[in-house]
Amino acid sequence: MPEGHTLHRLAAELSGCFAGDVVRASSPQGRFADGARLLDNRRLTAAESWGKHLFCHFDGERVLHVHLGLYGTFVASPAPGAQPRGAVRLRLASSRAVADLRGPTACSVLTGQERQALVSRLGPDPLRGDADSARGWQIVRSSRRSLASLLMDQAVISGIGNVYRAELLFRHRLDPGAPGSGLTFGVWQDLWDDLVILMRHGVVAGHIDTVRPQHVSSGEEDRPHVYVYRRTGQPCFVCGTRVRTRVVEGRNLYWCPTCQRRRGARRLGSPRASGSTA
Repeated sequence: MPEGHTLHRLAAELSGCFAGDVVRASSPQGRFADGARLLDNRRLTAAESWGKHLFCHFDGERVLHVHLGLYGTFVASPAPGAQPRGAVRLRLASSRAVADLRGPTACSVLTGQERQALVSRLGPDPLRGDADSARGWQIVRSSRRSLASLLMDQAVISGIGNVYRAELLFRHRLDPGAPGSGLTFGVWQDLWDDLVILMRHGVVAGHIDTVRPQHVSSGEEDRPHVYVYRRTGQPCFVCGTRVRTRVVEGRNLYWCPTCQRRRGARRLGSPRASGSTA
């Protein structure tokens, strides 16, 4: 499933393609015909994302809401674009660009109030300027749920997914099974600050890269970009222990049982987390 940095890149791309233009909206597949009619011939003013949710704002307080889910894509190309092929749920078209939406988990037209009600249920998004990490901390500090479970909860941090979950816990040497209530605020803030850096890098680079330079020994072309994600049974880059996996919150969790023993208390004198380029 696309994680938050992907949606921020998509929002920026759609804004660049359509912002300020009157847009034609259609549903070649037919499943979103009513919604398309609500958007057709309206000016698209801006696109934004909050976590894994995309919002395209149109004149008349119409907001296109999209959640891509596991299989959705929203691909833009220069106008006039090719004829729609396959199950195109929604096509947006202007004199400058065409964008086709396929296979989303959610696609609807909201009012401004409905959009606000939706985002009020989401946690802070590390890529948004209005994010407040303390909102997520209030949930974590009083929860007996595991850190691996809490980090997949979009009410705690919006936009984090399976890759960032595994990599963030590894980078901070945290036991995925440790309860949230055992975390100190200092470690929580370290996690948050590191995630902001990693996700901003993801927006610019277009991919997730969490491996620090000191742990890279191969050439640039084949260097690893993750520590543990999808590396089950392979040796940890840091200690050589075999990476393990188990299912948490319906997704495979990956971790190193040797490196990740911390339960959440900040070690005296430990350096604050840094980004993948530190």
